Amino acid sequence: MLVTKSIGLLMGCAFTFSLMAQSEPQVWLTKADRTALFTRQTTGLRLSTAKNKQPVIVINDKKTFQSIDGFGYALTGGSAQHIVKMSAPARAALLNELFATNGNHIGVSYIRLSIGASDLNEKVFSYNDLPEGQTDLEQAKFDLGPDQADVIPVMKEILAINPKIKIMGSPWSPPLWMKTTYDARGGMLKPEYYAAYAKYFVRYVQEMKKEGIPIDAITVQNEPLHPGNNPSLFMAAPDQALFVKQFLGPAFAKDHIKTKIISYDHNADRPDYPISILDDQEAKKYIDGSAFHLYGGKIEALTDVHNAHPDKNIYFSEQMVVEQPDATTINIINPVSRLIIGATRNWARNVLEWNLAADPENKPYTDRGGCSMCQGAVTINGNDYSRNLAYFSIAHAAKFVRPGAVRIASNEPDGLANVAFKTPAGKYVLIVANTGKATAAFNISLKGKTYAAALDKGAVATYIW
Repeated sequence: MLVTKSIGLLMGCAFTFSLMAQSEPQVWLTKADRTALFTRQTTGLRLSTAKNKQPVIVINDKKTFQSIDGFGYALTGGSAQHIVKMSAPARAALLNELFATNGNHIGVSYIRLSIGASDLNEKVFSYNDLPEGQTDLEQAKFDLGPDQADVIPVMKEILAINPKIKIMGSPWSPPLWMKTTYDARGGMLKPEYYAAYAKYFVRYVQEMKKEGIPIDAITVQNEPLHPGNNPSLFMAAPDQALFVKQFLGPAFAKDHIKTKIISYDHNADRPDYPISILDDQEAKKYIDGSAFHLYGGKIEALTDVHNAHPDKNIYFSEQMVVEQPDATTINIINPVSRLIIGATRNWARNVLEWNLAADPENKPYTDRGGCSMCQGAVTINGNDYSRNLAYFSIAHAAKFVRPGAVRIASNEPDGLANVAFKTPAGKYVLIVANTGKATAAFNISLKGKTYAAALDKGAVATYIW
């Protein structure tokens, strides 16, 4: 029996989920013309015995790649600021839709937090702000204070929905007194404060744990080669290697902190940065892997880093995904083919988009360098919210490619970007984006069985069986 439940409107289009027996093969579709927005189709995959000359996506589950940690967003201070102001029922509805795994929910499984303020906070702060000229080498004055009003309470509600969600923390800037210039923008970390900054990370992980928020991983610095953001810090690769091997790594080891240390956290145009750090054997022993953005470079650079150090993990930690609020079409193939498919086909264990929520004016953001065009996955207006491009692109993976899934081999016929996974429950998931110039009919082949499928130009489908 088919049961369809409408759960809201998006840009004038009815947004529906179809809830059917989970044992049936499924097809979830987003079409460029918005007539389907992550909507389950009434007809699933069908076996085909007819011979034809259509392209074939051949899946080989004997050839496996990386395990998946999850898909999700950055929960910026600005995102949390909007969410925490919603009424309790409206907030519960939004957070359940995003983070629960049952029914009509999309099951976001990975969150990135800023350690201190990011450029999508209302104002700049760290957890140890002091007047110029003062210092606190032992972090006695460390205080999560600003996040107590929004990020922490929202994160606690998320963890109540999904206690196993993975959380990554990333700093945009150290406290100003640690920097070569007493300014949130740019500057460098003074060598005499490397030990104090390592303690700052230790305190962050410890204090968040006291709040019931386990930090699975931290990156050493968000966008270390982009000192023009507000806040930001320039950190060259040799400096990051030195900081990790002599200060941060030993500090985590001394306090028995199991939180992963991840290097780089910047664009794919500089694979030499993380490779050079991992080439340093003393730094490497403390580092779990490298994180990437895609505002520059090619996604294949992630494989270059993997090939140079195959014993270390690859993460995809940020990409802004934007559409016009009044758009009559949805460019779903862009983030799905470039990020969901592109990053995971190049060894990424996760894919995170930037960012979870904003208001209709993309606020808040910091002055002198904050991002005024960074749209949320959802746009919040009081107790109401609408779903944007980032929501649907992550949904196509997060709902079905659960943590512990393993990427398996599949070829890529022209115009049919795709990636395949096998889930811990033994199901197969194939995400396909029709990047070609026309509707594509094609076959899916696995273990001697052939399934017939078709996708309109510009459409994305997730197939589960």
